[in-house]
Amino acid sequence: MTVFIASLFLPYTVNFHLNDSRTRSPPTPSPSPPSVNPAVDGITPIPKATASLFEKNIPGKTPGLTPGATTDHERIFASYLSKVEEEAKGYPFPLATEQDNRLLTESEGHSPMWGATTSFNQPKPMPLASPSPSILKHQEPSPAKEPVARPPAVELIAPYARLRKGSTASRKLSFSKAEWTIETTEQGNGGLRNAVRSATDAGVLDNMMWVGTLGMPTDVLASHTRREIVEKLEDEYGCLTVFVNDVDFDGHYTHFCKTILWPVFHYQIPDNPKSKAYEDHSWIYYVKLNQAFADRIAKHWKRGDSIWVQDYHLLLVPAMLRKLVPDAQIGFFLHIAFPSSEVFKCLAPRKELLQGILGANLIGFQTDEYCRHFLQTCSRILCVEATPEGIQLEDRFVNVDTFPIGIDPTSWDKRRQATDVERWVETISERYQGKRLIVSRDKIDSVRGIRQKLLSYELFLNTYPEWADKVVLIQVATSTTEQPELEATLSDIAMRINSTHSTLAHQPLVFLKQDLAFPQYLALISVADALMITSLREGMNLTSHEFVYCQDGRCGDKAYGSLILSEFTGSASVFGNHALLVNPWDYRQCCEAIHTALTRDKQTRKQVWEELHRAVLKNSTANWVKSFSQTLARVWNEQSSREIMAVPRLSVSRLTERYRMSKQRLMIIDYEDTLASWGSPRSIILTTPQRAITTLNDLTEDPANIVYVMSARMPEEMERLFRQVNNLGLIAENGSFVREPNTDSWTHLTNKKHVETWKASVSNILAYFQARVEGSWIEERHCSLVFHHGSAEDRHVAARSAAECAGNINDACANLGVHAIPIEGALIVETIHTNKASAAEKVWKWCMANADKKEDVLKPDFLLVVGDNREDEPVFRWANKLQSTKAINYAMTVTLGSRSTEAKATLTQGVTGVLSCLQQLAASAPVASTPGPK
Repeated sequence: MTVFIASLFLPYTVNFHLNDSRTRSPPTPSPSPPSVNPAVDGITPIPKATASLFEKNIPGKTPGLTPGATTDHERIFASYLSKVEEEAKGYPFPLATEQDNRLLTESEGHSPMWGATTSFNQPKPMPLASPSPSILKHQEPSPAKEPVARPPAVELIAPYARLRKGSTASRKLSFSKAEWTIETTEQGNGGLRNAVRSATDAGVLDNMMWVGTLGMPTDVLASHTRREIVEKLEDEYGCLTVFVNDVDFDGHYTHFCKTILWPVFHYQIPDNPKSKAYEDHSWIYYVKLNQAFADRIAKHWKRGDSIWVQDYHLLLVPAMLRKLVPDAQIGFFLHIAFPSSEVFKCLAPRKELLQGILGANLIGFQTDEYCRHFLQTCSRILCVEATPEGIQLEDRFVNVDTFPIGIDPTSWDKRRQATDVERWVETISERYQGKRLIVSRDKIDSVRGIRQKLLSYELFLNTYPEWADKVVLIQVATSTTEQPELEATLSDIAMRINSTHSTLAHQPLVFLKQDLAFPQYLALISVADALMITSLREGMNLTSHEFVYCQDGRCGDKAYGSLILSEFTGSASVFGNHALLVNPWDYRQCCEAIHTALTRDKQTRKQVWEELHRAVLKNSTANWVKSFSQTLARVWNEQSSREIMAVPRLSVSRLTERYRMSKQRLMIIDYEDTLASWGSPRSIILTTPQRAITTLNDLTEDPANIVYVMSARMPEEMERLFRQVNNLGLIAENGSFVREPNTDSWTHLTNKKHVETWKASVSNILAYFQARVEGSWIEERHCSLVFHHGSAEDRHVAARSAAECAGNINDACANLGVHAIPIEGALIVETIHTNKASAAEKVWKWCMANADKKEDVLKPDFLLVVGDNREDEPVFRWANKLQSTKAINYAMTVTLGSRSTEAKATLTQGVTGVLSCLQQLAASAPVASTPGPK
């Protein structure tokens, strides 16, 4: 079995050796990547929000000077200097290796874009125009063809300009002749790569294959070069390469993912004057790239293979794959936050995105909050039933669960033992001897909350002046996108802090507008007294995990540092109250958190750290892969058993044979659309078809039969419907009431006071939506409320209002033990713990107790359950469990029609088929002797 891991970028890319190649020669093999890549492992580069993917920083470029910092502060963390320059300037030791000193850019595993400097020779992108501001002028471009001449009045302008001609031919010839090697890339999801590598090393992933792009322009590559790259990556590196033209990739990534999806998923609604989200009609490019991924995977998929689709770049791939390979085992994991439904619905293709994700068997999120947001969004936008376990669609069920990702402790242990890390620890400790260090490392953008952090730190220095000469905040701020206003604001705050609180011997803020080499980063988080993270929204934040893991006491007194963590990060749910959780907008709270972190005694710090450390180990990358893979396999098996094609047609002859051989039988049959067609709840005269009455009487006349009819109707309605049937048991209001055969009293399975309490709360919500949906009405039953909207004038608006109503009830009344379930044309509100299965369980216990009391009464050895909709699924599940645990000799569950179900068999003739089957059972002569009277 192969596990396909689909991520936008492969962990490898191509390096062309242009200067060394005069003629084309076979590619030289590249050494296999080391098991631990210190420049990449655990450290993922930072997204460049608005620039094109293919723009790289220039190697050797000197970072901008830190505002207000001294030369000494700049040079202690210098990482662009060559080994010769270091030795000449008297640095304490040379940098370890070129690979180890590549700049970090971001520890967060979901960062999709990077501006890290590389020495790779790769094709450069040709200038691309921005999308057309008018959707009327939107057209899918075809760069390979010249545009067809059209009259000016009807001419459509492609939103992305074609590549400029000029030197395109010479560039293509140059790269076609060049030698090339496969190199490990710094691009992509570092957290995901770490997880896959650690799981592979641990034997959890035996056979896997990456699927992704090369992360560079590919239009200039000749077809034979592409073919050789594809073959080498597939044969030697286990990678399937996806090629799309540069225009499509730029439209997908730069314009849709980074301009539209990323801001909205991080609660930055694109309604500000500077946003270009609504001017960017790049949706077609997003669809096109996702389809390329789906086609590539489907071509190599074999039965038994598993597919894991990663992150927000590929939201449509699961549904596309479901169409191409319906039986595939598909999992989807979102590495970033998922916003609330109010934010998500701002997206124009909101339905398409949700339907794309729902093509998976299992959908994973970082936290319970993101799971809840997704379930609510699907309920409100798609009008589907959302349960705590997932989404119930018409034809299948999709599981949703939480799988927080972490770091790989094994690789970190190996890297921390290096001598260059130890020397940097000594250097930093000596430079800031006697000072308390607060460290932080963020990308300069509005989501990371650097401004809030600096203002909180300034408030701390003003509130506690005694700390002004004892504490240093080292803020590493990487800048890979042009945000001049934010950078100017940060510079002003930094200079104000230092000008107010600096002395000749002390500078309280070191604001580094540069990134660090990996050994420097490891050393800095090892000697820090606190790590401060004030992200306004973040999927997980693995920097906090790395900090906790490095605070294990290896640096002597510098151990067990405190973690100041924004409550809006996914890591806040992992660490809980063991971290100093703060609201970044509450400067006073952040200020007090800094003071708490600096004044804690060592014993308290150690106790807190031990809890944090336990959480880090529990959520390691290997555990993430193991948990996700096991859950995906389990839910796929469960869902496959319920698939339409997996459920056989009922063999009436075999059922009749088991019926005849049994001695005591229990039959539970649904009423609406099973024994009779559905009638309106407002009908003045309630009647049951004569054929159903006759069939039930034939069954109940046999003393070996115990027959129950279940329905959503109220008890008094059930009595009127079946007053002509003798010895019949009844289950009313979906399990809230049960009446035994030959009795007149009903047993209440719900608490009357509890029902009155929640009805008072829910009625107000239902009345609000009923007043806004013309033609809708509310039916009040004894233990449930039904919002009927099937007769509304505008059914689309009515269904959307019902879905919103369900979301409000499920949110507001969850603690009352009730839930709202959307069905065709109605919304049912009922208690959570009472359903048809609980009523069936009560009936079963009565049968067993009755058999124990009377010697002439046998225990049931035959069970038949017949139903037709989702409300009957709990009874099917209950009956199947009795069979699997051998509590009964034979149990058969039957559903009507073709749909995803837990029933063991299906009948396709509807009500007629059910009555014919029951009549054949009643007419069959039993083989066993007839038991005594009941």
